[in-house]
Amino acid sequence: MNARTLLIALTFTLLTLLIWQLRWVLLILFGAVVLAVTLDVPVKKLMERFGLKRQVALLLVLIALFLGGMLVVQLLLPELLGQFEQLTALLPNLINKIRSIISSQPSLQNLDISPSESLSWQGIQPVGAQLLGYAGGAANALVQVLLMSLLAILLALDPNSHRQMLIAFSPRPARAQVTELLDRCRDALGGWLAGMTISATAVFVLTWTGLAILGVPLALLSGLLCGLLTFVPTIGPTAATLLPMGIALLISPTLMIQVLVLRLALQNIEAFLVTPVLLSRTVNLLPTVALTAQLSLGALLGLPGVLLALPLVVVLQVVMQQVVIKKVMDPW
Repeated sequence: MNARTLLIALTFTLLTLLIWQLRWVLLILFGAVVLAVTLDVPVKKLMERFGLKRQVALLLVLIALFLGGMLVVQLLLPELLGQFEQLTALLPNLINKIRSIISSQPSLQNLDISPSESLSWQGIQPVGAQLLGYAGGAANALVQVLLMSLLAILLALDPNSHRQMLIAFSPRPARAQVTELLDRCRDALGGWLAGMTISATAVFVLTWTGLAILGVPLALLSGLLCGLLTFVPTIGPTAATLLPMGIALLISPTLMIQVLVLRLALQNIEAFLVTPVLLSRTVNLLPTVALTAQLSLGALLGLPGVLLALPLVVVLQVVMQQVVIKKVMDPW
């Protein structure tokens, strides 16, 4: 091994360690880029249609988002709070229902789900410490979200300057290719975000309507959860199904099966019809790639890694196609 190879290996190792130490900063920065692209889609539409300046168009988009959010909160928040109170009241009944099902099965009678030990003072103390830890984690997450939002607004105010800065750091012969790569990444990420937003909205409305027709309590809360978790494909829809199924189980096993059939039908329609059609012109991810990315980033970075796994894979897929395949593998 010559000195040049050793220097390259040492530089690569130091760069990897630096990236790992700054992983949370890079994660917030990438989340800000995702939010900035989300804002940039309607901003560009306003600029092209009405000839507005970017600052004015961005301000109008932010005002529209704020007013729309306030309207949604006024319309849905009272209902959601009432349904959340119902959920807290139904949880003990759900636990008792599951306990009765377990006790009726001979193979499951050895399971002990009695809460007596956890209700003692020795059991409450570690729970209190965990709650304090969760509160600190929630405050930290709120600060990160605020920083991410601020960075997103700053990026959306002047994306061309940040884009030119990235291009300037690339070698002169490769700048045209870097420009094309950035454009393709932006188009793929914007198309994926738009498609997933439409898909999540459709899942929310259809799930809410279907559960309401079946007479399942907390239909709005369950539909909202299913819609939000659509942004976490494979894992999210499966986890979201547990809430309406558990609530339906309190009424009857037949209703639980009906809810399961409804959710399976909606998941298959969303996964094999709605999402492929919406993403056919931008990028479509294989389920194996999506699940592997979610598991990997979830193990490394926790919940934020799971939430940002899919946008990151969308960008990496474009980079692989434009750089690794076209520039390296095809000539080779």
